[in-house]
Amino acid sequence: MPTPLRNHLITRSQNPVDLLNAATCLFGGSIAASPLDELRGGRHELRGVAAHDFAVGYFVSPLDVRVAPAGGGNHGSYFVNIGVSGAISALRGGLRVTLDQATGGVANPGDTQELRPLPGRRTRFLGLRIDAALVHQEFAALTGHLPVSAVRFDFALDVANSKGQAVRLLLCSLLELLDSQDPLFQRVELQRSQLRCLVTALLLAQPHSHTGELRDGPQLGLPRSLRAALAFIEANIAERISLGDIADAAGCSPRTLSSAFRSRLGLSPMSYVRNLRLDRIREDILASTDPVGTIAYRWGVWHLGRFAGEYRARFAELPSDTAARR
Repeated sequence: MPTPLRNHLITRSQNPVDLLNAATCLFGGSIAASPLDELRGGRHELRGVAAHDFAVGYFVSPLDVRVAPAGGGNHGSYFVNIGVSGAISALRGGLRVTLDQATGGVANPGDTQELRPLPGRRTRFLGLRIDAALVHQEFAALTGHLPVSAVRFDFALDVANSKGQAVRLLLCSLLELLDSQDPLFQRVELQRSQLRCLVTALLLAQPHSHTGELRDGPQLGLPRSLRAALAFIEANIAERISLGDIADAAGCSPRTLSSAFRSRLGLSPMSYVRNLRLDRIREDILASTDPVGTIAYRWGVWHLGRFAGEYRARFAELPSDTAARR
């Protein structure tokens, strides 16, 4: 593979502190990287590109590091690491895999990783950060509803089989877009489309806590009333919605509707509305410079104090923390 992100050099230094600082800056303060042992000399290089809901970096370094969510909390990001050359002994919780050209690794929001390059060939790898809201969005596109709990991926990603190869190829394609000097390929719309394809491939290729729902296909087996309710919520999420409104659109009683939501989706209709509204607000905060209050009102929030608490419960950070990363 040619040097990825060749036009996006961030640091090339003999000082490992430069690499640690650059990595934290690239990933928007969503991680805290620290050496596991004494600082190791050698060549430390980082190339990367960051956007509001993803960042990708190309690392060259012999440094052993621990990568944790900044502040020890859940900052709503997934990380995918894929080897380019050499190998890394990677630890996530009690799970250990060797990251190389055949095996990648996926870390979930809140996970801490330890990465130890193995002796031998120069270690080079790609690191991709994906905002959790984007994963939720693509999950909903596949199933017709948001995940009722966090999607948690298995650690080891087999990029040697056909499914894993799709993830790797789409990542390489994204890198080619970012490296291209053609103004067409620099358009944000094309880059986001490629990123969304990559996330969809990851959801379909890598086992996770909601794989069974994807295997069943989009909305298969959902009763007509539930499909109508979901469509009504989607179309009116920026408005004030009551349980009665949703039940009327679904053509059933509020009690019947609530039972259907709990049995098929695992949460109440109003909890579904709240989660979808919070996800849309988060996307809007990251994509615009509007004040948080303005965005919240735009999506049908009327009590900002309650909203801040609900937002923190879903994303483990306040809306102001999200806005600070724009």
